[in-house]
Amino acid sequence: MPTLTISPPKKSIKRKKIPKSRKNKEAEKDLSQTYNEYKQFEGHQYTGMKIGRSHKWYYDKGEWRETKTTPDLWEISYAVTKRRAGHAPEGSGVPVGTEYHWYILAHQNVRKLNANDYTTSMTGLKYKLSHKRADKDTWSTSTKAQRKKLIRLLKDFIMQLEKEPVPINFEYKEKKYSGEGMPVSQTCKEKVCYELDVTLNNENLGIIHCTPHGWKMKSVKDQALVDAIGNKIALWYE
Repeated sequence: MPTLTISPPKKSIKRKKIPKSRKNKEAEKDLSQTYNEYKQFEGHQYTGMKIGRSHKWYYDKGEWRETKTTPDLWEISYAVTKRRAGHAPEGSGVPVGTEYHWYILAHQNVRKLNANDYTTSMTGLKYKLSHKRADKDTWSTSTKAQRKKLIRLLKDFIMQLEKEPVPINFEYKEKKYSGEGMPVSQTCKEKVCYELDVTLNNENLGIIHCTPHGWKMKSVKDQALVDAIGNKIALWYE
């Protein structure tokens, strides 16, 4: 057996602590500088928020209106002011007056509490169709071009729905879970998908993300359950 040589511990070097306020300012400065830099994603150039980062918002008391048009179809409208949780780094983001046109694909899960109240939650995807700069009077793409983008998105979504989903079956805390994960096609590389829309026991749980720091789900608080779901998905792709 070779002899193990244990070196004496090195004298620790005391590092000067940086005040938190200074750290925050440096972080904000870095974000503001990188926000408008050109970035690459799968051969496409873009600016703005870096892929993988996220926002958190609080919504004011809004107005949701809905009209029933068929037994299963409702027309909806919603208007509200949303407010950032925290503050945007100085110099980051788009100028005041910038506008966006998004298209949302989402699950809305609702539970009746009493005659007048319901819990409601939404999980899904939003897709940018167009934007209008603060100093412009026109949108970045025409109505016809926006429609073409939406058609491509929906066709891609339908194609993914028609494929076989990832089966997810396991037991956790003496409860059996059975369902599937529907891959988000834009996140698939070399036949492996890194985001999936998860449904278990006929209930949609939201989207699971494979990140460098493990499996994450914003809509599920039990991380052990998230890991159990992610492990089944990982095994299926192996």
